[in-house]
Amino acid sequence: MSEEAQHDIYPSMTVAKECGNSQIEPLQLGKRLKEIRMSHGLTLEEASKRTGLARSTLSKIENEQISPTFQAMQKLAGGLNVDMPQLFAPPRQTRTTGRRDITRDNEGKPHPTSTYEHELLATQLTNKKMMPFKSQVRAREFKDYPDWIRHDGEEFLLVLSGEITFFSEFYEPVNLAQGDSVYYDANMGHMLVSVSEDDAHILWVTAS
Repeated sequence: MSEEAQHDIYPSMTVAKECGNSQIEPLQLGKRLKEIRMSHGLTLEEASKRTGLARSTLSKIENEQISPTFQAMQKLAGGLNVDMPQLFAPPRQTRTTGRRDITRDNEGKPHPTSTYEHELLATQLTNKKMMPFKSQVRAREFKDYPDWIRHDGEEFLLVLSGEITFFSEFYEPVNLAQGDSVYYDANMGHMLVSVSEDDAHILWVTAS
């Protein structure tokens, strides 16, 4: 698959350059990535060797020219020896127990792609084992995806509104309506499309 074709694979968290809510700041993933790389004293070439991503790809990510796929973010986190949430927000100065992070309705980090409108939740917590986010499912056909989506970890999906068809590599497609949910191994090929008149909205929780 070409590099360009991978950019919109779920959750291809494209940096939101604009947002209607002025209280929400677009995520500057490229800037954050460069900060982490520089803090490790790494050149782009050295970071490329550590992460397995091309030097040109890293440069484009840092300059907000492209957005990394979920799989690429896993490589970045592993190669730079940080937890994935640290790619989205600077770590807190101190670590405490009994943590919590409240995300008000429509105040998550927005990430629109050609197939989804993602909204990352609980982005201020670092070293967490789950990544929760809400998504509006734009995709309408199986062919909207260039390939199966696969990544490490386990995933839980809950339909908040509308209806989707959930495709998975080893099972027959299944329709899920409001209130329905599915839990699955994320390294199994999967994808979903909206089948309701309006785009479906879902809650996703990815665990490493």
